[in-house]
Amino acid sequence: MQGRYNWRRRFRAQCARWTLPRENILDVLSRSSRHLSAKDIYGSLYAMHPGIGLTTVYRTLELMSRLGLVHRVSAVDGQARYALRKGDGGDHHHHLICTKCGKIIDYRDFMPEELELVRKIEETLARKHNFLIQDHNIEFLGLCDKCRSEHKSDIMKEV
Repeated sequence: MQGRYNWRRRFRAQCARWTLPRENILDVLSRSSRHLSAKDIYGSLYAMHPGIGLTTVYRTLELMSRLGLVHRVSAVDGQARYALRKGDGGDHHHHLICTKCGKIIDYRDFMPEELELVRKIEETLARKHNFLIQDHNIEFLGLCDKCRSEHKSDIMKEV
């Protein structure tokens, strides 16, 4: 129950109303370890809440993204994927996205050199453009292990 109270408080602090559809969407996100599309969330909710519309899910996810409550990742199929952020800021991560199968890997195990590089880039951009950077999202595109193995097999067949 404490978690729901936190979400309500965070919504109200950002001048957003707390509604049952928003609570249901947050519940789905909080139970998932994957990045979900709006259609995934809608599919999970529809059986229990047939009155919820896909447009409501899209709008709610956009609002949650603007409020910093969810990570929004652009997937290779054109559909954004969403994952719930923790309230403590300790879940910052980057993404590795497979361009073949669409798998999204959360990358959290930063080395000190990586953190220093990102910090320098943020400082340089902020100074250069007189811009207050509040967050960033870094996505690396490529092939996951499985797709890379399949790609090697396909090349070997051609030879």
